[in-house]
Amino acid sequence: MAIKSLIINPGSTSTKIGVFEDETLLFEETLRHSTEEIAQYASIVDQKDFRKQIILDLLNEKNFDIKSLQVVVGRGGMLKPIPGGTYAVSDALLEDLKIGKQGQHASNLGGILAREIGDSIGVPSYIVDPVVVDELMPISRYSGVPELPRTSVFHALNQKAVAKRYAKEQGKAYDSLNLVVVHMGGGVSVGAHEKGRVIDVFNALDGDGAFSPERAGAVPSGALIKMCFSGQYTEKEVYKKIVGNGGFNAYVGTNDMRDVEKMVQNGDKKAEEVREAFIMQVAKNIGSMACVLKGKVDQIIITGGIAYDKVVVAGLTERAGFIAPITVYPGEDELLALAQGALRVMNGEEKAMEY
Repeated sequence: MAIKSLIINPGSTSTKIGVFEDETLLFEETLRHSTEEIAQYASIVDQKDFRKQIILDLLNEKNFDIKSLQVVVGRGGMLKPIPGGTYAVSDALLEDLKIGKQGQHASNLGGILAREIGDSIGVPSYIVDPVVVDELMPISRYSGVPELPRTSVFHALNQKAVAKRYAKEQGKAYDSLNLVVVHMGGGVSVGAHEKGRVIDVFNALDGDGAFSPERAGAVPSGALIKMCFSGQYTEKEVYKKIVGNGGFNAYVGTNDMRDVEKMVQNGDKKAEEVREAFIMQVAKNIGSMACVLKGKVDQIIITGGIAYDKVVVAGLTERAGFIAPITVYPGEDELLALAQGALRVMNGEEKAMEY
């Protein structure tokens, strides 16, 4: 019997929902929220009832009977560091989403909404591979400064989904493979997947690794310290240079690789050089993670929106293809990844993790 699921992926100004029958998408919708609507609420969790009602209204408009659902799945939020997997939305997990254990983010609402809707119709609710997935081996946490340990913040949902997709297509178990997974979107994360665990990864938010369309990645620390204490910038302004206005935004004024491609085609040498620098930095990250895996890499997987860019993929293949064969899964199908996480538990392929 097919399993019908409702998937909820809240963003800062939108709520994406999808209804699946097994892995088949029946329909999806992106519900947009204006700045004025969001501004009415003092905190993220205060938006819960507003977002829940518009989800239910949409399902009603589509004449969809929510009682036909077998499971409700939400995007995981800023919980405590946890291993990857599919988690039942327990009372403890729900409480940490409400308080924002590691920060306030719209994704915290995913599990909260899934639990409320699931409970209302008597079906289970889950979250899958939130950004706080932490499977680092102890030596990966050393940064050189005890007060500044390296942390695991990355595109866990998509990295895990494509790694498991590749394993399934090869007829192998995810936990039997060594993979280097490269996610390239607004941020870039490159992870070493050793036998089903991401034992090292470049922090995709504000830490180390390659620059990206919006983020600076690793920068010269001495120069950064001088910038911070120069008196020219506030803390907020410096952080914005690292996250938001860094990377491609800083060099060529756009966070869209398609724009960069047009610039290059129009003879913009600066854009061409920045693109080549980006390719080299990501390739260096791949090489680093190959070293983490001691050179035993079964496959390199490239994913995310920039994986659609054939020039970037060709450049990475030229620089890093000697390490292992490369598979490309362009895009980031988060709704499907969330549905698949719940399906693996509902079908008995995996056990639900306990928070």
